[in-house]
Amino acid sequence: MEGDYFQMDNNRDLFDGMVIFCAVVDADGFAAAAERLGHSASHVSKEVARLEERLGVRLLNRTTRTLSLTEMGQTYYEQAQRIVDDAREIKSRILSVGDRPMGLLRISVPVSFARNYLDDWLPEFMLTYGDVRFHIEASDRMVDVVAEGFDVVVRAGRLDDTGLIARRLMVSRLLTVASPEYLARYGTPETPQALAGHTLIDFSYRKTATVWEYGGRGAKRIPVSVSPRLVCNSADTEMAVALAGVGITRLPSMTCGREFAAGALVPILTGYEEEPIGIFAIYPSRVHLAAKVRAFVDFLADKCSRSGGGLDAA
Repeated sequence: MEGDYFQMDNNRDLFDGMVIFCAVVDADGFAAAAERLGHSASHVSKEVARLEERLGVRLLNRTTRTLSLTEMGQTYYEQAQRIVDDAREIKSRILSVGDRPMGLLRISVPVSFARNYLDDWLPEFMLTYGDVRFHIEASDRMVDVVAEGFDVVVRAGRLDDTGLIARRLMVSRLLTVASPEYLARYGTPETPQALAGHTLIDFSYRKTATVWEYGGRGAKRIPVSVSPRLVCNSADTEMAVALAGVGITRLPSMTCGREFAAGALVPILTGYEEEPIGIFAIYPSRVHLAAKVRAFVDFLADKCSRSGGGLDAA
């Protein structure tokens, strides 16, 4: 083939030093870049010096304490970083072909989802994918998916536009419930406004802590100011107190489906229910989605679709 492009002997140094130079800029220093790359600081410094010599320009201003880009260095870095990122993208795509689920899978799920669903399903997934290890946090707190390094988070409710990927697993009714004993003792409220005369139990992670909203006719919403006797960060605690006949609470049907079916909790104000809430599997990105994440989310979606039960099926 003809042309300078294919004369590799003349152009093989085009990329020499590019990755190291970008690493130095990203790490803001030779020593930090050397640690990331697994080289010595002197090797990194020499490679950058050779790159400058080949290009015939100074890329970095160096002192004993500081490092800064020259004007040409800034231009070279912006272009070089794109090339390095593209090269890594190509490598990642190639390596992902035929990828199998393996490695550590970090998961966060609500306590009630673990108790009612995941505890029963997880052994099957573990037996199917023997190369996957697990760290599972069963918690009702609102975790930061990216900052805390979770691969998959299961959460209920309306989602903010966070840039994360959300796959709906099922839907769940938001029920207002009490025990038969409580209702026999204190009466059954017939309207949302009648809750004012009752002992209420609330969830501390709700965005609007002093208002319970209900659905009215059409698109009308009915906000009800509440003053709960108990506010807690555990749906299981809410349910335990309601089961004991202490008060009224609001719970997703995925949390109390068994208690509802057994008659231990009674749904009230069903004519004022809001639209069912979604239960979602949330993960950081679709780009180069790890096989372990894809397999687990697909597994959850399949199990949730089969769980049915009337209350929670998507």
